[in-house]
Order: sequence, then structure tokens, then C-alpha cells
Amino acid sequence: MAITLLLPLSAALSGVISGPGFLGRPPLVPTDLDSHFRYMSGVFLGMLLLFASCIPRVEHKGARLRMLGAVVVLGGVARLWSLVSVGVPSIGHQVGLGIELVELQLLLLWQSRISRRFGS
Repeated sequence: MAITLLLPLSAALSGVISGPGFLGRPPLVPTDLDSHFRYMSGVFLGMLLLFASCIPRVEHKGARLRMLGAVVVLGGVARLWSLVSVGVPSIGHQVGLGIELVELQLLLLWQSRISRRFGS
């Protein structure tokens, strides 16, 4: 779980610090787009820190993980909508989509199994 968090945590920090510029050299980024991008990166960072807070005693954190997971799946569905309506994004965003819609489900199944085995 901790290893899975490393990539999105680095992306969130980069988004907060560099804005959309960390994705490459966009021509001109409007101020409102930069502001929104950094805000969403901060929200994403906060959510990832909440995920990380579930690592200790993960067997007892099922409700929190499922709630956070629902937020991530919603974001993944929005990213999938973009893929269908605008086009296929870069490989990094494709990996993110895989984490959001596939790997997260496996993580939640793993937590449920751990909870049944070791939880109270």
C-alpha cells in the first residue's frame, strides 16, 4: 500500500509546487487554470495523506479506505470520460487510470481480507 502511494504522492507534490508545468511545457497557462490545478493537487495530496494514515492498523481502517476509494473511483471515471471524449492522455495518466479503476479495487479486496483475518 505504501509503495502504491509513492507515485501519486510525488505527482501531487509536483502539482502543488509547479502547477501544470510539471506535465511539460504548456504554451500559456491561464491564471485560473493554474490556481485550480494547484488547488486540486492540494486536495489530492490531502487525500493521499489520509490513505497513508490507514497503513498502521489497516485491518481496522476499512470504512475510511472505502470512503477514500469512492472518491478515487469517481475521479477515475472522470478521467475515463476525458479519455473517451477528448483522447488518450500520456502514459502517466493512463497509469493513474489503472490505479484508480483497477489497482484500488484490489487494494480494497486485500484490506477486507486482512480485516476478516486479523481485525476484531
